[in-house]
Amino acid sequence: MRDDEIALHLQQALASGELQSAESFGKPLAADAGWEATPDSLRMPFKILKNAGFAPPEVALFHQKAALQAQIAACSDETERRQLQEQLGQLAQQLALRLEALRSSGQF
Repeated sequence: MRDDEIALHLQQALASGELQSAESFGKPLAADAGWEATPDSLRMPFKILKNAGFAPPEVALFHQKAALQAQIAACSDETERRQLQEQLGQLAQQLALRLEALRSSGQF
């Protein structure tokens, strides 16, 4: 569809009251859970890729990092917490190296 066709459909839906019946009408969109954890320079490219149905490998690393952080926060066993923190450190290093490789190659 072209932009003017989309605009026409939106105007018709607004005029008919169809849009107002939507639960989220007039409210801000819900924030994406990973938006704040994603570096500023990657937010828009990752959003475009996500909307296209493609997730780069770095996104999976960010999800793993968030999951480990949640596990650490919920962990009461000190030995297990240290192991999780070690895993988090290794993952953070892997992620930092991957992002640096992307930066140095000019891919972002």
